[in-house]
Amino acid sequence: MTKNALITGITGQDGSYLADLLLEKGYKVYGLRRRTSVPILENIEHIQNEIEFIEGDLLDLSSLIRAVQVSNPDEVYNLGAQSFVATSWDQPILTGQATALSVTNMLEAVRIVKPEARFYQASSSEMFGKVVETPQKETTPFYPRSPYGVAKVYGHWMTVNYRESYDMFACSGILFNHESPRRGIEFVTRKITNAVARIKLGLQQELRLGNLDALRDWGYAKDYVECMWLMLQQDTADDYVIATGETHSVREFCEIAFGYVGLDYQDYVVTDPKFFRAAEVDLLLGDPSKSINKLGWNPQKTTFKELVQLMVDKDLERVARNTNSNQSNVLGK
Repeated sequence: MTKNALITGITGQDGSYLADLLLEKGYKVYGLRRRTSVPILENIEHIQNEIEFIEGDLLDLSSLIRAVQVSNPDEVYNLGAQSFVATSWDQPILTGQATALSVTNMLEAVRIVKPEARFYQASSSEMFGKVVETPQKETTPFYPRSPYGVAKVYGHWMTVNYRESYDMFACSGILFNHESPRRGIEFVTRKITNAVARIKLGLQQELRLGNLDALRDWGYAKDYVECMWLMLQQDTADDYVIATGETHSVREFCEIAFGYVGLDYQDYVVTDPKFFRAAEVDLLLGDPSKSINKLGWNPQKTTFKELVQLMVDKDLERVARNTNSNQSNVLGK
């Protein structure tokens, strides 16, 4: 029997990879889409005709109730949020609404319309913030260091509360940093790989970054969405850390990315104080033991070096294509 899945945030990095995965598995995929003047479909352009879109907004409960009614989901993946940490300092109230209260709205919609549906909440390693133990696991206390991290803690505990109060199959995946060619350009990893491509092609001279010594547990988003799916296939609902179990610095990311195209990052990277966080998170390292042992998930399917290189390859291809396209337009071809 065909399963139905409803994905919020379907046009984002994780939502698009998850849609790919579920379509491959024969699901009927519904995507919640917030109305924008210009549709943002780049990540799902290749599958947009296979997805049924439902207009709605995570801040509008009535639209979410309708979305659950229309999609009649067996599984709900709540990936939509204001997901950029830096923006959460500039827009803390919006982040609280879009990243925290939106989770309650989505849980309520599912509880009211189809409480037997399985629910996945996208939690974040930013909840650990100023870490109290290393590595961080499911039982590690939270100490968020940004409005984004605080909002994610709210959503996480609300998911636990609905699971325990209403006996809903509601899980949270505590995802550590996960990247891909579909990552937003404002995130440091894409900022680096896009700059590498532009510098290599002579379109940019330098790259300005913040804390080069910040350590992160970086994995491949395409591998991580598989773990989300596995969580909803279990007999009982639970929360899981999704991570690789190893850390790398921003400096190391630069070293590999620039080195891959024959450049030395030290010739191009400039440290700029304006990119430092108001409250820095220096080290995030996840312990994926529970995901490995209980879900049978493999966090090392794609190595860190392979991830960096595939991101550089895609940005080289993208920048070259856009440059050629712009030159053709200038020449009137």
